[in-house]
Amino acid sequence: MAATAGPVSPPSPCIRRVNVAPFISCSFVYFSPERTTRRAALRLCAAVEGGVKDHVLGATSSAKPRLPRLVGMGSKLVGCGSAVPKFNISNDDLAQIVETSDEWISVRTGIRNRRVLSGDENLNGLALKAASGALEMSSVLADDVDLLILCTSTPDDLFGGGGQIQRDLGCKNAWTFDITAACSGFLIGLITATRFIKGGGYHNILVVGADALSRHVDWTDRGTCILFGDAAGAVLVQACNADDDGLLGFDLHSDGHGQRYLYATANEAEIPDAANTNGAAVFPPRKASYSCLQMNGKEVFRFAVRCVPQSIENALKESGLTSSSIDWLLLHQANQRIIDAVATRLQIPSEKVISNLANYGNTSAASIPLALDEAVRGGRVKPRDVIATSGFGAGLTWGSAVVRWG
Repeated sequence: MAATAGPVSPPSPCIRRVNVAPFISCSFVYFSPERTTRRAALRLCAAVEGGVKDHVLGATSSAKPRLPRLVGMGSKLVGCGSAVPKFNISNDDLAQIVETSDEWISVRTGIRNRRVLSGDENLNGLALKAASGALEMSSVLADDVDLLILCTSTPDDLFGGGGQIQRDLGCKNAWTFDITAACSGFLIGLITATRFIKGGGYHNILVVGADALSRHVDWTDRGTCILFGDAAGAVLVQACNADDDGLLGFDLHSDGHGQRYLYATANEAEIPDAANTNGAAVFPPRKASYSCLQMNGKEVFRFAVRCVPQSIENALKESGLTSSSIDWLLLHQANQRIIDAVATRLQIPSEKVISNLANYGNTSAASIPLALDEAVRGGRVKPRDVIATSGFGAGLTWGSAVVRWG
């Protein structure tokens, strides 16, 4: 597989050899009945209306016996779901607050509308609805989910939101973690899920992509505020016979040298008498917040139209397929000009390209599963269809996968 160059520097050599010690020593620790009882009684007290309710931590972790883990299984996509906020912002609406127009935005990006969180909506609510849709389509019970991966760079909680979604879905037998990789997040989460199935023997994994970049956009900057919207999308990845593996090939890359082209860094609050500190340490530490999203659009565009086709070609090569043999091209919905350029490079006709960018804008980690869900529910993507998909964005990170639906 040919290596794909990053936006500004060649990729580093990948060292794959791992030295494993020939012997592993194990020591056993004895826990007395008293200590075991004390540990089991550990409680989390949560304030609720009408008093305090006790919840035993981990009480449901073994509520249902797990199926035997079978390593080496394949994986397939069996369900999807999505959710978007109610509040719509059109290009004409944006023209009321920044110097722009519907024509200016649509010609340069292909975007006409975007949805943003408002009122009592939050990101976890969107993610919960999308995940519920994926479970319903796949006819999988929440109890049967082994793992939930939340792909987001804008969680409601600084420490992540996967646990709250797991709780609200009722996935008592699952564990969860978050992936932060911006617009590449869902693609990375999808491949991660297949590795847990193949190498860890997991059966059902929910992969949720959800972002609310509207919270981090400078709405007076017409270069960025026209691009982004909020949404959530999800898929259910299920173990299957290795011969029916739905992940046909994949390819992943990152290059931190390109971080300066797309970022939202943490900024420390200013100190009123900073001039009197003489460089001395300040205590307590200053409170920090994230800056608005900053992007060099020209460099990100150049990076995407160069690296994304190469990555898809690598994934196709691993799968033993050519671009002419796929049914659909589904890219991260960043800019219609990027989507068109990649399709042209790969010689994929427009009727095989999935795009809903005009209605939602760039929804970051949600964009691929959102577009997939609409295409499946709309009858375009059918069982056994082969999809070449690619995510790319901040980091800089990018990657591709060739997957079979259903």
